[in-house]
Amino acid sequence: MAGSPVLRALRSEYEAIAQKLESASGAAERESVKRDIIAYFQRVDALLAELTELKQDIRKLVDGYKRRAASQTEAPAPDFASVRPAVQADHLGASTYIEKGWSLISLGDYGGAIQALQKALRLSPGETHATSLLGWAQMLQEDYDDALATFQKVLMKDPGNALARINVGYICLKKQIFGEAIEHLSKAIRLDNDKKATLYAHFYLGLVYLQREMYEDAQTFFQKALKLGPNLIEAYYELGRAYWWAGEHDRAKRTWEQGFKGNQFNPWGKKCEEMLELVLQGREPPRT
Repeated sequence: MAGSPVLRALRSEYEAIAQKLESASGAAERESVKRDIIAYFQRVDALLAELTELKQDIRKLVDGYKRRAASQTEAPAPDFASVRPAVQADHLGASTYIEKGWSLISLGDYGGAIQALQKALRLSPGETHATSLLGWAQMLQEDYDDALATFQKVLMKDPGNALARINVGYICLKKQIFGEAIEHLSKAIRLDNDKKATLYAHFYLGLVYLQREMYEDAQTFFQKALKLGPNLIEAYYELGRAYWWAGEHDRAKRTWEQGFKGNQFNPWGKKCEEMLELVLQGREPPRT
């Protein structure tokens, strides 16, 4: 933005007012500069308000993109669930990069977030919030090895961080390290100190057992996930698959129908409808 015409014009106006202030000698001239400063500030403040509103509109575009991109059948990563950091005036400037990293993750720019958060950690090594956010960005970027190492650092400092633990469980699931996935997800359930973490821990344990073809165990965890979060439509999709491969075809169909009726506009609701249509045509659901 440094080279944008609008910013160049504002910067030029700033320099003009600064020069006028420097040369003001009498009370009338200083009063004139004061009026210029107030008017200048009001213009800049109005532009910032408009830019803030535009930034929020961009987030809506990103959310719309994410909804459309969520049509894949792979297990979704946990929803980004970190509280926006408060920007503090630290002499190193690390908090500014932490806030920037959070914003970039929210916008889906995971690569940019990683760069910002690594800068924050160079300025303030070991900062807990920055480390946790870096893990989120790496995981959502699918840099699973780096994310795993980062979240392990978080857990060494804070073993009771249930969100970090389910993220480790999710990464282990993606890497098919099922034993470690079960260990971390089960511990998150035992901790039971974060509702979102407990919900996703049940869902991901269901996926672990589904991949291991332990269908009854998978059903149990998907059912518990739906009790905790009835709007987790992907759990209906996966529960239907667990029923189907266990030979309970009627229950599978009813479950997919429930998922579609639960939210017809959700990508997973649509996938439930597609799966139901597939089996009604006498075809087998895919195993992946």
